[in-house]
Amino acid sequence: MLDDTDDIHSLFNGAPKTAEFKKLRKRIIRETREAIERYGMIERGARWLVCLSGGKDSYTLLAALVELQWRGLLPVDLLACNLDQGQPGFPATVLPEFLKRMGVPHRIEYQDTYSIVMDKVPQGRTYCALCSRLRRGNLYRIAREEGCSTVVLGHHRDDILETFFLNLFHGGKLATMPPKLLNDEGDLFVYRPLAHVAEVDCDRFARAMGYPIIPCDLCGSQDGLQRQAIKQMLDRWETASPGRRQKMFSALMSARPSHLLDPDLFDFAGLTRSVAFEQNSTD
Repeated sequence: MLDDTDDIHSLFNGAPKTAEFKKLRKRIIRETREAIERYGMIERGARWLVCLSGGKDSYTLLAALVELQWRGLLPVDLLACNLDQGQPGFPATVLPEFLKRMGVPHRIEYQDTYSIVMDKVPQGRTYCALCSRLRRGNLYRIAREEGCSTVVLGHHRDDILETFFLNLFHGGKLATMPPKLLNDEGDLFVYRPLAHVAEVDCDRFARAMGYPIIPCDLCGSQDGLQRQAIKQMLDRWETASPGRRQKMFSALMSARPSHLLDPDLFDFAGLTRSVAFEQNSTD
């Protein structure tokens, strides 16, 4: 059904006809649907705010969700949203024109958080934390104004892995970006439907479709970021042992609290020997 040329959403117009691309497209949609179902993301009749930055990941997210909705597999309303944060040189017309041409309902919001970040962050420090907080606050506000119950982000498998190692190496905790999160106020969900999708697949897909990629000139322009170091480490591991990333990601889905060290997750103090073992040991 995904290959029917007469039954295709406009986001897929001009898609390559190669077998390789068809496999890529099917894999992305299958993995997106798996994550949506595995983590219980569907609330029938809900309205999702799909955050679109103009990067490869958010284009892939939008295409996959629209395709699933188009085929009746995602019974929710979708509203694409771009937050123009006032970065100098940002091509403000690219996304509105693209979304209008594709027939995707959308909202474009302008908030100059760039100036705030540049003013508040000392020279030499990374922009990411403050930029992210300001962006998230505005997206929550927009979701409420639009009657959306969920903010949907384009983080993929590799983002989740990198965050895990950032927390492990620099935060001293086992934690990462969850695929489904309730915000602190308790009124909005945050979803990451690309949780199972590899970054390389997002890149291949967006480039093959010729989507107008907009690079990040703020956080993405800084050198020496801890996330960059983690990404390079994972790249080396993947080169030495192909499939290592997926193996590690599978481990995140198969945690065993009894084999870790957190007494809040497992009652070590209350762990007792079985009655049968105790009887045998006294015979």
